[in-house]
Amino acid sequence: MTLDRRSPLRDQIYDVIRSLIIMGRLRPGQAISEVEIAGQLGVSRTPVREAVKRISDEGLIDVFAQNGTFVTGISRKALEEAYIIRNALELESVRRAASAMTALDEETLEDNIGQHQLAIDRQRFADAIRLDDQFHRTIAEINGLSMLWRAVDISKAQMDRGRYLSIPRPGSGEITIAQHRAIVAALRARDAAAAMTAMRTHLDTSLHNTLSLLGTGDPGA
Repeated sequence: MTLDRRSPLRDQIYDVIRSLIIMGRLRPGQAISEVEIAGQLGVSRTPVREAVKRISDEGLIDVFAQNGTFVTGISRKALEEAYIIRNALELESVRRAASAMTALDEETLEDNIGQHQLAIDRQRFADAIRLDDQFHRTIAEINGLSMLWRAVDISKAQMDRGRYLSIPRPGSGEITIAQHRAIVAALRARDAAAAMTAMRTHLDTSLHNTLSLLGTGDPGA
């Protein structure tokens, strides 16, 4: 990776390490060496340490003073906590969007779904997840709530790790597309209650798929 020396190094390093964990390229239990990362990127340990601390605060890394730094496992408790936070924020986001959405916003969401479908058809799963995130971020931005999306993005990191494991399963992408269409239909009708129900169904499905894949059982159990 080539770093942009004009931008804060800690932020760029944070993005790199966090993405590697979420995408599963750094596996649960894998050790993370600040010295090695600093050497590979040609930077001092300071911005690496700052990035690792930030990721640790999000629950993706465990730092043990005597034993080292390791990628955390994906636990049922962490997934359910992420779901609770995300569910509360996104239901409020979509509720507000039902009365704020414009024709241009509707087109933006529909265009996103089209691109998302194409990514799934071509089995570009990383692109599909990126477009899924963009769909939810767009709903938050309809309300001018950029900080809300940032809070969602941080809280859903554990769920994202499961998404990268579950999306290649047959039919999972098509279900997501259908649920996104249901959300847009409710927003188009300015039906806040229906939009919230569609969003809740969508998030419930995501949690259930991840828990099932990890063998942790049904979320309602």
